[in-house]
Amino acid sequence: MEGELMAEISHRLVEVNGINMHIAEKGEGPVVLLLHGFPELWYSWRHQILALAARGYRAIAPDLRGFGDTDAPPDVSSYTMFHVVGDLVALIHTLGQEKVFVVGHDWGALVAWSLCLFRPDKVRALVNLSVAFRPRSPDRKPVETFRALYGDDYYICTFQEPGRTEAEFARIPTALVIKKFLTYHDPAPVIVPKENGFAASPDKEITLPSWLSEEDVDYFASKFDKSGFTGGLNYYRALDLNWELTAPWTGMQIKVPVKFIVGNQDLIYNIPGVKDYIHKGGFERDVPFLEDVVVIEGAGHFINQEKPQEITDHIYEFIQKF
Repeated sequence: MEGELMAEISHRLVEVNGINMHIAEKGEGPVVLLLHGFPELWYSWRHQILALAARGYRAIAPDLRGFGDTDAPPDVSSYTMFHVVGDLVALIHTLGQEKVFVVGHDWGALVAWSLCLFRPDKVRALVNLSVAFRPRSPDRKPVETFRALYGDDYYICTFQEPGRTEAEFARIPTALVIKKFLTYHDPAPVIVPKENGFAASPDKEITLPSWLSEEDVDYFASKFDKSGFTGGLNYYRALDLNWELTAPWTGMQIKVPVKFIVGNQDLIYNIPGVKDYIHKGGFERDVPFLEDVVVIEGAGHFINQEKPQEITDHIYEFIQKF
């Protein structure tokens, strides 16, 4: 992103919930909290920060626990939704806010759903990208479910083994790791080859799409070079722990106004059963204040970066009603 535009975004560390959290912010007005996914950072929202600030909002994008310039506790057990949502509740308090607008993508979307489940009193309205709410299944843990769907080589299953993926990532330049993820534009599941795992050389040289520059990749890579990937991977490793801890919330609905946006090429949208859930009544049953579902044709998973103007317009169109 252009240097002078980036310079307009201010950065600081805030103490929340026992950790130091880095936030990027710009603008004055109602707060919009932007929550990133994996392997991403506040930077994934660079376009929305500038555009929302220009439209009269105070856009705030934290590096979530374990990412970027925010502290990364070592233990998997420090990455439950209670910890991550606790960080955000403390952040909202630190910002002097009663309620904020929330926008989430990928893991940030899952965190946003959990925030709405645990503390709906903190959320004015939610725009979530890519990952629909799925109620907790009392019958089977998430990792078992993924294993049954896709086998042991599905990326979320391979991420479970401590140190394995970090070692694979370490065998190739960090910039290549970032490129492999951010340029993935395929509705098929990510299956990790057994021999080299993520270090397997790509079939052909990775050409960056128009929406992603070498400069963007270098920014992500510079931060992951410093922090490593363990913090981000710990979100996946805490999936089953979250399942155990959230048993009391089984059957709970999301009771805030919601808009949901997904690309039709998004691998998560193409998981078996997801489209039926979203479009045939299940999603509306579990999220009764779901006001809009937008499917963007031709868009992949990293939709806030791939379609920045469109996503900003959708966010603005929704939150300005409240």
